[in-house]
Amino acid sequence: MTITKLLVANRGEIAVRIFRTCRRLGIETVAVYSEADRAALHVREADEAVCIGASPAPESYLRIEAILAAAKDTGAGAIHPGYGFLSENAAFAEAVTAAGLIWVGPPPAAIRAMGPKDEAKRIAEEAGVPVLPGYRGEAQDISTLTKAAEKIGYPLLIKAVAGGGGRGIRQVSKPEDLEAELTSAVREAESAFGDGRVMLEKLVQQPRHIEVQVFGDAHGNAVHLFERDCSLQRRRQKVIEEAPAPGMPEAVRKAMTDASVKLAKAVGYTGAGTVEFIVDGSKPLAEDTFWFLEMNTRLQVEHPVTEMITGQDLVEWQLIVASGGKLPLKQKDIRARGHAIEARICAEDPADGFRPGAGLILEFGLLEEPDGETIRWDTGFETGDRVPSHYDSMIAKLIVYGGTREEALERLTDTLAHTQLAGIPCNAGFLRRCALSDAFAEGTHHVNWIGEHIDELAAIPEAHREASLAAVTSLLLDTDEDADYSPWGLRDGFRLNAPPRRSLVLACDGEAELFEAGEALPEDAPFPLVTDLSPRRYAVTCGGDTFLITVPEYSADAEAALGGNAVKAPMPGKLLSLTATPGAAVARGDTLAVLEAMKMEHALAAPRDGIIEALHAAPGQQVAEGDLLVSLVEE
Repeated sequence: MTITKLLVANRGEIAVRIFRTCRRLGIETVAVYSEADRAALHVREADEAVCIGASPAPESYLRIEAILAAAKDTGAGAIHPGYGFLSENAAFAEAVTAAGLIWVGPPPAAIRAMGPKDEAKRIAEEAGVPVLPGYRGEAQDISTLTKAAEKIGYPLLIKAVAGGGGRGIRQVSKPEDLEAELTSAVREAESAFGDGRVMLEKLVQQPRHIEVQVFGDAHGNAVHLFERDCSLQRRRQKVIEEAPAPGMPEAVRKAMTDASVKLAKAVGYTGAGTVEFIVDGSKPLAEDTFWFLEMNTRLQVEHPVTEMITGQDLVEWQLIVASGGKLPLKQKDIRARGHAIEARICAEDPADGFRPGAGLILEFGLLEEPDGETIRWDTGFETGDRVPSHYDSMIAKLIVYGGTREEALERLTDTLAHTQLAGIPCNAGFLRRCALSDAFAEGTHHVNWIGEHIDELAAIPEAHREASLAAVTSLLLDTDEDADYSPWGLRDGFRLNAPPRRSLVLACDGEAELFEAGEALPEDAPFPLVTDLSPRRYAVTCGGDTFLITVPEYSADAEAALGGNAVKAPMPGKLLSLTATPGAAVARGDTLAVLEAMKMEHALAAPRDGIIEALHAAPGQQVAEGDLLVSLVEE
């Protein structure tokens, strides 16, 4: 079998990344897209593109029949699922092969075996892979689960059997919280996966997340390509990943990779897969401090760090194996060198509870041009693109390489300092603050570390804002060779009967202030990157935090001050619940509504103490960004 034309059943950066390998190998490419992605980068990068439906994923990227029809209409002989969407859907894999197409992924049987977390752990136990104690039974009634929880002991984790991506997981610290957390986990699991079954598992208090990249072929071969550390997470979503894992002794690496290859062989695995382990981070890494977590039967988001340290193209390996070929290398020939780190660039606002953003990108990119060897930039968007609100907030990945971890880390923080995304929110500054922390530098961080330090990590340093405003002030007020030296163009600050003073009004993210020439940059701030977006408007990035700075039009009316009487939807989504009641007294910070958006639940709080005046929406209703949900009696 030879793949000459490949359809990628995905979008964004992973589709673009797969197309890059195909282009190098001379394989024609087909993109599929929703209405929201009609002008997307992955559509522009493909040789052909087919619209498969409306903007919501269930009406486009999850429509198996539409994807198969697109492959048939374009003559594509193979389908690559990327990650997310249908990538771990055994029924989709079977439909692809039934249509006479090549499925670039593991066998449906392996997907089914490793998909449900309870079944995966049973298979792992039989293969001799260490597994945490827990409950993985069929009975799901509250009485059975309560008894199981008592046997396991608190604290524990509730996990969706069909889960992934951190969804359907709840931590329970004491018995009286179990029923409420079960209800929430089941509801989220049913919404995300269509399967509300859960399992219980003993909680490791300071867990690290270490995973092994495995590969198998149809000729009985299976290898590993070393490990990755994905311990830096927020709400169980990976934030920064690296390879190899810091502080990994060779004996532990061998035990973990041997267990991973053993599991892959046990399920007849072919293609790319990842075996994930939970590790006790309160102790040094040892052969008795790691336990099987789950197996991801697809290419992982973080696969580039493995590519950087091994020099191998994992997508090319996937295409070779899917075509019936043998693995390109034997285990003894796979070598790792240096260190690589990946940071997930997301359109979200850490300072506003990580609110996802959508809209027009005014400016997006790095100060230093990526060379693909020390700096790699995997992106699904460019300047001028629109980020839709219907999908995951990750829009790009920054991957850096160094001869040592210290060198890679320095390159990461330097590059993040001038990673600019203007027009919509971005988490680059947050990522940089994580990477600059002593805990990350020393490798003592764990899965819960961000949650323990979220306030300091999410907050934008005032020095970054001050430095950005000072940079624009200097740009506009400092005279240069091209300045207009006529009497009307002088910017010397002349005032009759008073000392000269040069000043101007600048608005930073809507807040106007007066600034004077000669304002010094704060010493503790990185040098700002200033991009002229249009007359009177600038994007300034300092330490990864981007500010929109404008010179206000004095003829414009001042905007009305924002009131504190309304709770509005911060983004499009489904209203899950309303706890507010008209006439009830509430305190500032009380949860009044819960909104489901971007695959997560978001609690919406009262903006002040007051009395509920009215409810303007109902549970189950789809709401748009800015829709009024609850109003307070005006003071």
